[in-house]
Amino acid sequence: MHLNRINLIIIICIIASLLYWYTERTEWATEYFAFSGENLLKGRVWTLVSALFLHADPMHLFGNMVFLFVFGNTLERELKTQKTLSAFFSGGIITLLLGSFFYEPSTFLIGASAAIFTLTAIVMLIKPLKFSFLFLMPQGLVAIIYFTYNLFAVYFSIQGNIAYISHVIGFLIGIPLGIAWGEEWIKNLLITIGLFFIYIFFLIVLIPFFIQMLL
Repeated sequence: MHLNRINLIIIICIIASLLYWYTERTEWATEYFAFSGENLLKGRVWTLVSALFLHADPMHLFGNMVFLFVFGNTLERELKTQKTLSAFFSGGIITLLLGSFFYEPSTFLIGASAAIFTLTAIVMLIKPLKFSFLFLMPQGLVAIIYFTYNLFAVYFSIQGNIAYISHVIGFLIGIPLGIAWGEEWIKNLLITIGLFFIYIFFLIVLIPFFIQMLL
């Protein structure tokens, strides 16, 4: 039975994160496998890759792996393994490098979320109507909703341990890849925007209307 490489990455993320959480040398693992500007200056370039497989806690891991499973498998079926993996790693690595300009050099960054956002942008431009039963909506709509949320989080400077800027960067990295690999990317982008406005209309107008009717 063929195992998609994206699913193999999911397995590696789970194993690496479990080892990271339950090792007795967590601080050492963070120092040598998480990415930071200081680590890059120290020559620990491997952290550009190793950081993608580590996650802060079970919820961080679970959320990322759900997105990676949905969007990664869709992309691998459409574009095959080589392009999917190149998008994942290039999105993750470039985001970590660019993120260095937005975070303190001592800030450790871990997780596959930025790389996953790269995949969501590509899916949005090549297969926006692919329905996800996990999210109960088309994947193009899921992509633009979460991108918009992160964009607002950056704009309003929402505080927390979530790297919203990295998510936005990862998504933007996926745009030119989706344009290069999607023959009908303009049509698919328009479809996604249309779905988004329908979603907003439903959220702002129809749901409050039905709630009032019930009350």
